[in-house]
Amino acid sequence: MTPIRVTQVLAPGAWSGSPDDRVTLSYDDRYRRRILLTSHDGVRALLDLPNAILLADGSGLALEDGRILEVRALAERLMEVRAQDRASLLRLAWHIGNRHLSVEIKPDCLRIRHDEVIALMLAGLGATVTEIQAPFDPEGGAYGGRHTAHDHGGDHRAAETHDP
Repeated sequence: MTPIRVTQVLAPGAWSGSPDDRVTLSYDDRYRRRILLTSHDGVRALLDLPNAILLADGSGLALEDGRILEVRALAERLMEVRAQDRASLLRLAWHIGNRHLSVEIKPDCLRIRHDEVIALMLAGLGATVTEIQAPFDPEGGAYGGRHTAHDHGGDHRAAETHDP
């Protein structure tokens, strides 16, 4: 069966009414240029865009037949990082950034993907690290792209982006 095409990505709040169906996607699957999606009810839809974009939780995917699929963010295995005060949290954020990890910044904590080695490092720096299941919505890269981890042997002058 040929998938139905997505004709437009609608920002959260830019569409009204109830969605016809939903797709639940991880952060990695929400940052796409092209992907074949299967909705909760089994609708197969092809997203094919000129450039990769982040499909935010609550976005609408307008299908060529007029239906709307709502994008939902999948709860993922994360670590919530807390500190005793604001200065300590900023210090922890620096250490996370120094390792080029994607991080979601909340008012009173940081969220990163689960990693036992990083958890031990952060605990050694005084952090309280708690495993959680939650949607992941990290900060974008400084130059407009999605930041991704990389090894430390390369040239750091250019921003890294990921275009799946």
